[in-house]
Amino acid sequence: MTGTLVLAGTPIGDIADAPPRLAEELAGADVVAAEDTRRLRRLTQALGVQTRGRVVSYFEGNESARTPELVEELLGGARVLLVTDAGMPSVSDPGYRLVAAAVEKDVRVTAVPGPSAVLTALALSGLPVDRFCFEGFLPRKAGERLSRLREVAAERRTLVYFEAPHRLDDTLAAMAEAFGADRRAAVCRELTKTYEEVRRGPLAELARWAAEGVRGEITVVVEGAPETGPEELDATELVRRVRVREEAGERRKEAIAAVAVEAGLPKRVVFDAVVAAKRAGE
Repeated sequence: MTGTLVLAGTPIGDIADAPPRLAEELAGADVVAAEDTRRLRRLTQALGVQTRGRVVSYFEGNESARTPELVEELLGGARVLLVTDAGMPSVSDPGYRLVAAAVEKDVRVTAVPGPSAVLTALALSGLPVDRFCFEGFLPRKAGERLSRLREVAAERRTLVYFEAPHRLDDTLAAMAEAFGADRRAAVCRELTKTYEEVRRGPLAELARWAAEGVRGEITVVVEGAPETGPEELDATELVRRVRVREEAGERRKEAIAAVAVEAGLPKRVVFDAVVAAKRAGE
């Protein structure tokens, strides 16, 4: 008989949010794989729980090397509990590799649902929640970050991001450039903690606020792109958008394709507009 891999959600702030099953799993697991064993110790103390199983570290630096070891434990019949510092394992945290490896070996994988910064921020944002997508952390380099944002500039679903506080102002400024200064957003800070704050407003306004300095765990929720139709963008505007992307470093072919997606038009229409403008010497 193979064992079971249990992914357990942990509090993102308030320890009282810990699901009751978390304590049971911590006490009964044969192996507890923790992103930070020191934080795990603080968690078990706060919950009044004592782990009987073996505790091992499982973080980004040793995830690849430790996964086979944990799979062997599972194949031997062990109940392995995976916890990260906050929230659900695998969601911008260690866990995906272990889940994929366990599934490949036909090992049962289950979860203890728990707090989620993504869903909490989305619910508090005041923005549409019927359709959304989670984009995780953006690249640290400015050029790569702006390029990634431009890829989803026409996305109509609400977007959710994680970000470090010291990069928040730069990220919001890049979002204002890629999505438009007036695109609505919400910055959710220190969710469920003592100094919880949700700041809502246009991206440009939020970027100015963040430039003064922000601290704590950050989740950013951004409104999706507005509905647009081909009739709203004339040839001049199509050419302008292509030029903006080219000036930012995109190749013309890529820029035309991206603008076509934004405008809801065939690529040929945008291409013809660019060619016509070139012939006219614009």
